[in-house]
Amino acid sequence: MNTENIPTDSSPSPDPGRRVIVVLPAYNEEENLSPLLEGVARAMADDGFAYEVVVVDDGSSDRSIEVTQSHAQRMPVRVERHEVNQGLGATIRDGLRTATEMSRPGDVIVALDADNTHPPGLIGSMVRKVREGNDVVIASRYRYGARVMGVPWHRRMLSNGARTLFQLVFPVPGVRDYTCGYRAYRAGLLKEAFTRYGDDFVSEAGFHCMVDILLKLHKMGSIISEVPLVLRYDQKGGVSKMNVGRTVLQTLGLMLRRRFGR
Repeated sequence: MNTENIPTDSSPSPDPGRRVIVVLPAYNEEENLSPLLEGVARAMADDGFAYEVVVVDDGSSDRSIEVTQSHAQRMPVRVERHEVNQGLGATIRDGLRTATEMSRPGDVIVALDADNTHPPGLIGSMVRKVREGNDVVIASRYRYGARVMGVPWHRRMLSNGARTLFQLVFPVPGVRDYTCGYRAYRAGLLKEAFTRYGDDFVSEAGFHCMVDILLKLHKMGSIISEVPLVLRYDQKGGVSKMNVGRTVLQTLGLMLRRRFGR
């Protein structure tokens, strides 16, 4: 048998005309960045996506920068850095803006946490849903098939309470998970959002910034859907950066401001 024209590698070839730009907002994640970046590289290879990773380091005091730079020698990683810690809002804003400025028509921008709790293998499903016509795809803890591993019961209870409240006060078709940071965005939509809002597109400093982003994109008429998430908090190295009590108060404050138009 003549095998000259039979490909030996059956994996899909990357399409250089359409990329996936992965945004990782990071603060003191030296324990988590290596397994996460390796997982992203495997997921992109499995799905045959051309890609680039943008790591925004928010003034880390550990070896997050060194770990990221070591991976930049063997995969397409771009590092942006805040000299001092500015919080998640500013970090995700700068990451999304950088990705948007890098993007071309047809690109998809995916943001996920840098603590290795969000499985990169889900990126392919999210990207395909964007390319099927959705503007935003959320990895949801509240869809059939989702699992939450390693999250303390009191945080799960607060999260469920917040979800119920948001669905009552700000119903968004197709959305149950308002706060998860694992999302895929049509790049063109983020361009429109930054043109419309400027820096105020991400105007909240804390973890509740994800709610504000979602509400603004909904106001722009975006088509938003969800896929089930297996949240692996049991794989997280280091301590949580979230102050639960402060985040609850900030989220309630945001809800009141948006509800009454302030």
